[in-house]
Amino acid sequence: MSTTASSVPPPPPGAAMPTTEASALLGAGAAAPRVVGPEPASPVRGILLMLATGLLFSMMDTLSKEMTRHYPVLQVIWARYFFHMLIMLAALSRMRPWLALLHSRRPGLQLGRSLAVVLSSALFVGGIKFIPLADATAVNFVAPLLVTALSVPLLGEKVGLRRWTAVAIGFLSVLIVIRPGPGMVHWAVLLPLAGAVCYALYQITTRMLAGIDPWPTTALYSGVVGVVGTSLLVPFAWRDPDWTGWLAFVGLGVLGSASHLLLIRAFALAPASTLSPFGYVQLVWAILAGIVVFGDVPDVWTLSGAALIAGSGLYVLLRESHLRRTGRL
Repeated sequence: MSTTASSVPPPPPGAAMPTTEASALLGAGAAAPRVVGPEPASPVRGILLMLATGLLFSMMDTLSKEMTRHYPVLQVIWARYFFHMLIMLAALSRMRPWLALLHSRRPGLQLGRSLAVVLSSALFVGGIKFIPLADATAVNFVAPLLVTALSVPLLGEKVGLRRWTAVAIGFLSVLIVIRPGPGMVHWAVLLPLAGAVCYALYQITTRMLAGIDPWPTTALYSGVVGVVGTSLLVPFAWRDPDWTGWLAFVGLGVLGSASHLLLIRAFALAPASTLSPFGYVQLVWAILAGIVVFGDVPDVWTLSGAALIAGSGLYVLLRESHLRRTGRL
């Protein structure tokens, strides 16, 4: 999940967002606007688009991992943000002068949120340079469980015994994947874990911003902070790309933008409660990409841990959906 990071749903930053679960998979700083005008319900098409979204996110992560074999991690992160931002600015330019969109009623919180998602992306890509995609993605999917845990002290929300149990199982499952001690997969597995913490904080601050700033402002802040921050640092790690390198860097931006657009369309066609569980199929895409592209066949511990993490996350998601429907959340 990248977070880009790629992978797990943050709550929407305001009324113009689809749903709490919806923006979930928006990854590196983009937020999905609600589609203007009535949309005919089409759950099957929405599910297919959600599956395609996960595939594109996994393709972006796969390309990022390949690029870290030839270029510094910082340069790969810069490319992800820079070319994605160019495409996003082209889309936002129709709305109003994009600089005006940077006006926020909570600039400090917007900055903190943006730094959290940039760090999440950097830590995830730094991790996949050394470890298989399956391991990194599985560990990264602990983020929704961290959101549930952190929502108690940071948002004052109440979490019942069932969800706490699922959170505890998910955390223990991370240990199965990481296997701390002499049999540890690789020290770099801690990077996507730290990235999951950053991504959870990103989701929490996104929820804090709900109703304060419009979605273009929230989305643009993430992109601007990512581009400016990485552009200031990347000269110290720059390696001149050849034409294939530039093509791959542009591809990162295209894949990120396309996945966000498909996600927005998916949530316009079907409710979040229907689509969100299919976000975990990205784990399957990551496993397949690791096997086909890099020859990384996950062992039984990684598969078991990934299944338990996904199961715990799904339980929390479905439980919260049930509580929301019954008015108890």
